[in-house]
Amino acid sequence: EVQLVESGGGLVQAGGSLRLSCAASGFTFDDYAIGWFRQAPGKEREGVSSISATDGSTYYADSVKGRFTISSDNAKNTVYLQMNSLKPEDTAVYYCAADRRAASLFQVDLNGIEYWGEGTQVTVSS
Repeated sequence: EVQLVESGGGLVQAGGSLRLSCAASGFTFDDYAIGWFRQAPGKEREGVSSISATDGSTYYADSVKGRFTISSDNAKNTVYLQMNSLKPEDTAVYYCAADRRAASLFQVDLNGIEYWGEGTQVTVSS
């Protein structure tokens, strides 16, 4: 059974930091692009960051470049998202996702991504 389990969300003040984790199981981790999407109330789901577990290539949305860092621990089948200098506009449910068809999840139709986690809430207060 494929599982993507997110953790690390919470409430933080603007300027603060959080670290999200995504623990993967049930598929060959090294063959996949894994990353994070987010969805704020009333808005569409958007890509945040992606990493190729094959070669470690990383990709970021312009809105988070320089503030967020994605990394993977292939031995633990886990992907992390370090979020620094958080802003109220970062408030959203953050979803982990995985797909084997491209090096980056940004290259895959969002509606066709193979696997999704349940999501974790991140709230940034002003």
